[in-house]
Amino acid sequence: IHRYLPSSYLAEMDIQSVCGFSVTKPIPSRLTSAAALKLEGSVENGATVLNHSMTLVQRLETLLAQGNGSDVILRIVTLSTDEVKVIQAHSLVLSLQSDVFTELLHTANSSNLVVRESADSAAVFDKFIRYLYCGDISVHLGQAIPLHRLASKYHVWSLQQGVTRYMTQHLSSDSPTGHVVTWYQYAMKIGDMTLRNSCLQYLSWNLSSVIQSSEWRSVSEELLMSLMQRSDLVLQNELELYEALEAWISHNQPADAVAENALQAVRYSMISPQHLFRLQKQSPLMLKYRESVRDLLFLTFQFHAASPIQLAKYFTLNSSLFMPRNYLSPAWGSPWVINNPTRDDRSFSFQTQLGPSGHDATKRVTWNALFSPRWLPLSMRATYSDHGSLQPTRTDGGLPRVIITPANSSPDFAGVSFQKTVIVLARQQGKVVVRHVYSFHQSTEETGNFLLDADLQRRASEYLIDSSLYLHVIVKPIYHSLVTTRK
Repeated sequence: IHRYLPSSYLAEMDIQSVCGFSVTKPIPSRLTSAAALKLEGSVENGATVLNHSMTLVQRLETLLAQGNGSDVILRIVTLSTDEVKVIQAHSLVLSLQSDVFTELLHTANSSNLVVRESADSAAVFDKFIRYLYCGDISVHLGQAIPLHRLASKYHVWSLQQGVTRYMTQHLSSDSPTGHVVTWYQYAMKIGDMTLRNSCLQYLSWNLSSVIQSSEWRSVSEELLMSLMQRSDLVLQNELELYEALEAWISHNQPADAVAENALQAVRYSMISPQHLFRLQKQSPLMLKYRESVRDLLFLTFQFHAASPIQLAKYFTLNSSLFMPRNYLSPAWGSPWVINNPTRDDRSFSFQTQLGPSGHDATKRVTWNALFSPRWLPLSMRATYSDHGSLQPTRTDGGLPRVIITPANSSPDFAGVSFQKTVIVLARQQGKVVVRHVYSFHQSTEETGNFLLDADLQRRASEYLIDSSLYLHVIVKPIYHSLVTTRK
């Protein structure tokens, strides 16, 4: 390619001249572009396509690197500094990829185009321009936000979407100071709800590891409250969340109203009376803000002292205060590693405490869990046979299912419904993280999407860790009021 011509000139030339070949004939201006160019999809049957697109990309990259035929000089000025980066570019490529550049070039008084960028955006601007020429780019964790910002500013939507996918796929990557919280705050700033929701879900499902990292200190007040109000947090127990909150408040020193709102979002009913007594005497945070949570603590001790049936006569027990989160401690469930999960059905039994209240803490419920790699959907199951026996429901065409049922019934179950949660772990970027969380009443068939996209037959499946399916089964007792609350 010798040089780039103005776009108005191209309409009179054969497209081959743009690609570096000899000009064969002019194209009459009266012909439409649809008539002048034959799309690849309309190649005749039996024709052979010769694809030299990579050669063209290499020539474009060389063109950018050497500045041959350049008709515009980009001057990237770093804000708050005197640093200027100069790039020799071509207006045709810039206009082809970005309508913002088209407008800037149209209004420019000379071939010098000055753009002002923040320091991190200016540092990757040459990489951004190279993408416009070559269509590929290498991305590191620290470059994701400035590249996404540039793509959004200059309306390069393919790059913006690609960086968003990169960010959602690299939430678990290791970084010295963490990056998910920063990405969340950036997503909130620009209004990218897809990225924001992905970050929030990752933080919620991997909260135990997040609160142990330095990234926890950088959590904003808005993000803190968003996390505190969720029931799908995956962590050891509620006490771990309280201690993390105490560390966050100690480091960030927020306004009293912020600290009080956060403390009121703690689910004290999920903490044993013994630990609550200790917090009231030894926690500096509790000593300072005890009045703001006094009523919650009083209700909590009533909850621990009375049976749920008695308490339900006077209080509403279906509020978030009495709703367990996804606790990993043994009192609430059990890990379950299934080797070679496509081989056959597996089952195991585990115990949980009946409920979180002190009245129920010593009572145990035994649960039977069944994993089937090929379970027939409910709509396709066979009915009872003429002999009254249920026909087999497993089939080669079925889907993976987990079914959890109590080993026996008990009068203590009155006023309680049990929500089961199956956590699916996976290894991403060398780290074991929560990939999915499924909640249901008895069977994962109720969710409709349990391991729907998982290829468990493939040893390298992203759902498997060393050819095994790593699950954690949680049983959450949900209380509900039995009678109308008395006044």
